[in-house]
Amino acid sequence: MAGFFSKLMGKADSGNTPESAQAAHDDIDPFDRDYGAGEDRDSVIYQVSGMLLSYPTEETLDLLPEFTRLAQATENPDFVQAVQTVADWLTARELEEVQSDYVQEYDLSRRHALHLSYWTDGDTRRRGETLLRFKKMYRDSGMLTRLNGELPDYLPLVLEFAALVDRRQGRAALQAYRPSLELLRLALRDGDLPHYGLLQSICNTLPGVSPETQEQVQQMAGYGPPVETVGLSGYADPRLTQVNPNNILDPSN
Repeated sequence: MAGFFSKLMGKADSGNTPESAQAAHDDIDPFDRDYGAGEDRDSVIYQVSGMLLSYPTEETLDLLPEFTRLAQATENPDFVQAVQTVADWLTARELEEVQSDYVQEYDLSRRHALHLSYWTDGDTRRRGETLLRFKKMYRDSGMLTRLNGELPDYLPLVLEFAALVDRRQGRAALQAYRPSLELLRLALRDGDLPHYGLLQSICNTLPGVSPETQEQVQQMAGYGPPVETVGLSGYADPRLTQVNPNNILDPSN
């Protein structure tokens, strides 16, 4: 973890250009659309949010003062409050109780799934193609990815990629799955869960206004979560399981 947060500012592409005109064409791969790189503070929002959305550990608790300091450095009061809300939730009880609640809400229940393609593709065959697209994004960046059992569309992993590897490409991926982000945001709001503010802050870094209802989000996406169930094991990419200790994006860090 040494030097981890020193990477946040300036590590990812910091160029800031308007959305490319090509984004208006429906035949363009959504991951290839150019929405610009956003602002430097977006890297902090992505990284801190990604870590606070991950399974809470002792290390998470140890880093809370650093998360608070980084949030304050963004000079974004809504994000500062979002981080404080999660920090209060993490420290109000014993860690084991917090971990149990986290597993119940984010792992065992699909109401708050942290895998982006679930919200738009469900467990359909189409989802396998989506997972390959996320893997291609990581591979093309030159960053080998240790998934630690997670699927490549796991939100904390995508956020870490956007923060530390390529903010421009990461923003394109997040915007490509903007309906997923918005549906998760609304689910957290309706469930009165502490991570709602983090999702709101993430969505606020992206172009466009957040919808107010799930119906509006589903209209944005064109459909709701399908239900067909198929195996996804056939979509593994061995090139992304190699270990290079000098060039690894690891969602457990």
